[in-house]
Amino acid sequence: MDYVYGPGKNHLFVPGPVNIPEPVLRAMNRNNEDYRSPAIPAMTKTLLEDSGTGAWESALTNTLSPGDRTVSFLIGQFSLLWIDQQQRLNFNVDVVESEWGQGANLDILAEKLAADHSHTIKAICIVHNETATGVTNNLATVRKLLDHYRHPALLLVDGVSSICALDFRMDEWGVDVALTGSQKALSLPTGLGIVCASPKALEASKSAKSVRVFFDWNDYLKFYKLGTFWPYTPSIQLLYGLRAALDLIFEEGLDNVIARHTRMGKATRLAVEAWGLKNCTQKEEWYSDTVTAVLVPPYIDSAEIVKRAWKRYNMSLGLGLNKVAGKVFRIGHLGNLNELQLLGCLAGVEMILKDVGYPVKLGSGVAAACAYLQNNIPMIPSRI
Repeated sequence: MDYVYGPGKNHLFVPGPVNIPEPVLRAMNRNNEDYRSPAIPAMTKTLLEDSGTGAWESALTNTLSPGDRTVSFLIGQFSLLWIDQQQRLNFNVDVVESEWGQGANLDILAEKLAADHSHTIKAICIVHNETATGVTNNLATVRKLLDHYRHPALLLVDGVSSICALDFRMDEWGVDVALTGSQKALSLPTGLGIVCASPKALEASKSAKSVRVFFDWNDYLKFYKLGTFWPYTPSIQLLYGLRAALDLIFEEGLDNVIARHTRMGKATRLAVEAWGLKNCTQKEEWYSDTVTAVLVPPYIDSAEIVKRAWKRYNMSLGLGLNKVAGKVFRIGHLGNLNELQLLGCLAGVEMILKDVGYPVKLGSGVAAACAYLQNNIPMIPSRI
């Protein structure tokens, strides 16, 4: 039972954690099992930790040594937190800072790579999709720069709010470590950090001097070779949920999943435009299809929008964080979510804007989104 009851279903539109689909909930509704039984290794072929933050630490400590130079881009709250972690782990962090609402400054990256003749830069650390500001970075360009300057630095990517929602090509873009969290596009509860490492990253782990215990890839690889996969006790329920979540993604088709997120991102931005408000993201090339950060007029505290959503309409929206606190609210549109659910959210936002004194025309954003979606939603493949 809810601790604070509200009738109907909570409309969860933060950019993670997201709605959990019924098949995943049912898959997790099971008793404990022996995690060394043959059933469990059959489900787990990836390195998993305990959270996205843990996955950050895993990526860094397994590939780098204290004092190693990293280039990391500060463009919002989550890139800031990853930089803080790098600094606390005693790496030499070369911070490239941009105004919040802008993407990573890749011109500066090019300059740094061109000047680094002795290859002191050991890793490029970049957040693919910064959820605080709704900014998506161009990873393909990062790889082109590394290749152009023939630079051997590792490419470490936070794909927490992008993988399984946005176009992500680990092999083609030469990503050395990609990481994500279960509570985002995978549509699971929080609790799994998923790390994928390239052969180059695995080779780097053999000489990395950073202290690690729980996150040590060598322990996972050792048990992987033994056929039991887990050096520590995993959550059986989350593993069954992950299997069900991946089955849903594969049934829909990953290309279709990405296209669905593209539609919802576009529809949300059209609604924001119809309301007469602006996107925090400053250029179209950086628009995110998993979260939209909406700028509000100076006379409105965006925290009041989030508070009113929860108190009156049983809806959860994302707060503005740090530098954009009070200035933006965030609409999450990722995970196992369809267009009609999104339209319900947009209708709720319109009423909330009216509540807090913004002169929105009710129905304007919903109409703009509907007009776009009605012309672009395909037939459901399994129902044709």
